[in-house]
Amino acid sequence: MSLLRSSSPAMAPSPAARRIIRLNNGFQLLFNLLWWMPVFYAYQRDAGLSDGQIFGIQSIYYIAFCLFEIPTGVVADRIGARNCLRAGAVVMTAANLLPVLAPTYTGFLTHFLAIAAGRSLTSGAASAYLYDGLRAERADAHYLRAEGTARALGLAAKVVCWPLVGPLMTLAPQTPYVLSAASAAGSLGCALALPRLAAHGTQARPRSPARPGGGFLRDTGAALRALRSSPWLALLMVQGVAVFTLSRICQVNLFQPVLLEHGIGENAHGSVLAAMTVAEAVASARPQWLSRRVPPVVWVSLLSVALAAALAGTAVGGPWTVVALLCAFAAITGFVYPVQRKLVNDAVPAHAPRATLLSVESIVDRAVCALAAVAAGAYLAAGRLDALLWHSAAITCILMPALHLALHRVSRAGPPDGKDGTASDTASAGRPVSLPADEGAAPR
Repeated sequence: MSLLRSSSPAMAPSPAARRIIRLNNGFQLLFNLLWWMPVFYAYQRDAGLSDGQIFGIQSIYYIAFCLFEIPTGVVADRIGARNCLRAGAVVMTAANLLPVLAPTYTGFLTHFLAIAAGRSLTSGAASAYLYDGLRAERADAHYLRAEGTARALGLAAKVVCWPLVGPLMTLAPQTPYVLSAASAAGSLGCALALPRLAAHGTQARPRSPARPGGGFLRDTGAALRALRSSPWLALLMVQGVAVFTLSRICQVNLFQPVLLEHGIGENAHGSVLAAMTVAEAVASARPQWLSRRVPPVVWVSLLSVALAAALAGTAVGGPWTVVALLCAFAAITGFVYPVQRKLVNDAVPAHAPRATLLSVESIVDRAVCALAAVAAGAYLAAGRLDALLWHSAAITCILMPALHLALHRVSRAGPPDGKDGTASDTASAGRPVSLPADEGAAPR
């Protein structure tokens, strides 16, 4: 990696663009600040739930998330991404209060179903609003840094807040859920303050008032037609599957087994997780450190292989090496995520339902992750953790070059540029868009 500085940096964002970036940062930080995340298992056990009930709720949660993604993406394209963000914040606020009001199996199940609904309402809408908002203000060059900075701030907030959960629970066990509800309410305030976007891109898509009930089917059909007509976009979505699956499986399913396998006790897991989160936050805020000499689509492929290699390396290293590799894994995840987000957003054809398409990508990611989690559970049950790590690396190293070759062929055989010659049309026509070397100063 090389740190490049452009001789002609991007223009500073307008006051309206800076406002969008600041409010997006606040929304992403507060909406995703779930104080109860490190303790929800113990909280549910104390409430009388068995392990079978707890993990059963988690399975239902992942299934619900996939089922909610398409409808909520369509809703975002019909009512507007800003309104969808507001609805998601309202749902999330109520969801975080349910375990306090009803600490029962039904209450926790409803809580996680509402969490799935709230998160799916914002998963595509947040990225779509930021992208369209900056485009409307002619601040496209600042999207990558804005996406990465928002992610970095959210991760940094978790590093600061999660260590406080234990002491706060000694005061009142319900405190993490109350604080999570307060954070979600704060995100609602940010969503309410977001400016209305001028008609542009997906915001300008015509709607038919005569057939309001058919809007969902029309947007879903439009999204599927966009994928069929744009192999470049479809392949970019598949390329992102490796990033999401590897990062999710490592940070949720394999994090503790890997540490325990190398004699790192549970009392140190919080410190290791904090170190990983710091590494990811720093990298997420600095995607422009990646060299412009390498196209972004190549960076995603290379970094995906690097993720698999770092994960496989934990099978042979000692305790300190394992911690270093996990931090490197987190940093690579931080670099690659905003780059992959920008690639997919640039590839969405003009007037296509952006939030719906991003929801389709999320469904694919989570479906593959669910299958990978089942496989990981089988490996762990058989005591074959090392084999799982090596096989994951081998599969990634085989699939990524093949996928990258397909992307290269699609790029060379892409259709002509769009009529208006915009960057978005060029990307959707199968032409990769370069990373900006310097996106200007961070918003204040």
